[in-house]
Amino acid sequence: MVLNHKKYYRLPWSISDNVFSWLEPTKECNIYCEGCYSENSPGSHKTLAQIRGELDALSAVRQCDAVCIAGGEPLLHPQLEQIVALVAERGYKALLNTNALAMTEDMMRRLKAAGLKKFSFHIDSYQRRPGWTGKSEAQLNELRLAMARMTEKVGGLYCSFNTTVYPDTLKDVPQLLKWAQQHIAIVHGMNFIIFRSAQDRFEYYAGKTKISLPQTVRGPAVDGGLDISVGDVVAEIRRDYPAYEPCAYLNAFETPDIFRWLFTIRLGTSDAIYGYLGPKVMEMAQGLYHFLAGRYLGPVDAATHAAAKWQFLAAVIDKGAARALFRYLCAGLLRPVTFFRPVYMQIVTILNPAYNLPDGRQAMCDGCPDMTPWNGQLVCSCRLDELKRYGCFLSARPVSKSSNV
Repeated sequence: MVLNHKKYYRLPWSISDNVFSWLEPTKECNIYCEGCYSENSPGSHKTLAQIRGELDALSAVRQCDAVCIAGGEPLLHPQLEQIVALVAERGYKALLNTNALAMTEDMMRRLKAAGLKKFSFHIDSYQRRPGWTGKSEAQLNELRLAMARMTEKVGGLYCSFNTTVYPDTLKDVPQLLKWAQQHIAIVHGMNFIIFRSAQDRFEYYAGKTKISLPQTVRGPAVDGGLDISVGDVVAEIRRDYPAYEPCAYLNAFETPDIFRWLFTIRLGTSDAIYGYLGPKVMEMAQGLYHFLAGRYLGPVDAATHAAAKWQFLAAVIDKGAARALFRYLCAGLLRPVTFFRPVYMQIVTILNPAYNLPDGRQAMCDGCPDMTPWNGQLVCSCRLDELKRYGCFLSARPVSKSSNV
């Protein structure tokens, strides 16, 4: 099954009308992640007045459903609860991207009380995490499960996990999805972020000045090459889940057939995945929500994930839902107790970061979901450090043959 963008729903998100926006209350962090593009800046906490100003700048030009609070490590900000409340008061769903190192149950409860709706825990084997350095992705499932169970205990919160995929951890992706299936009742989403580093076949410029990128931007030296594609990740997943099929995508502006965000919605239990919803379901959900609420639909709540049987009703218009319903009915006929058990929905997202095209142009998301306020304007969060460090966006040029002599 070849990935074909014409088979999937192209998400209608745009710069001014999107699902997400991005907020960075601090650039300070408490661990080092090899694949992180953000510079650790101790003492960089923003004031509540600055946060209000950024939310004003965001709301003035952009309609969105959810605001991702990230960094840096947002748990280090001493006024994080107030920041969550500021986001929630604007009518946005407040989401938190965190490495979870400073997470406690008490903190989680206080953030929920302030209005938080979702956690995305970034946990992977290329983090220098105290007590976990050198652990494999499989060994880190112990930590992931602890976070998922804590979220379940607090209740009413969406729980997902971010994992950066490197050439030598690509093989672990199916295993992580198996783990997620085993805990599908409490793990609502899995996000796989393909590792990219600055490539040596390009020269980088700030305006007309040639610069040498710091190692924190270049990324680690990783064996096996650096050119993992979305198709590689899907092919690896299909070794264990042959029927795995995405339903929606966001493309690159410069290359509309290239997947930047690829979404899959699977229905099942810890024992079986019945199937994958098709593009019609995503199109109907995005279009209907926008018609009723005036914005595109972001993450739904935990209760919706836990009551996914109603998704089978989409079988009348969606082939993916019809196949899932057929497998569910077959399983129920063989084992009638199946009909009395809940069916869960789980979102799988593959994210392909910005990268250089052969001519040096950056392949950026068409309608960037992660735009963040900066000096009264919205910019792509993945390139914010270029503005802060060099005062402009960098440009790349292919290394000429003569420069290699």
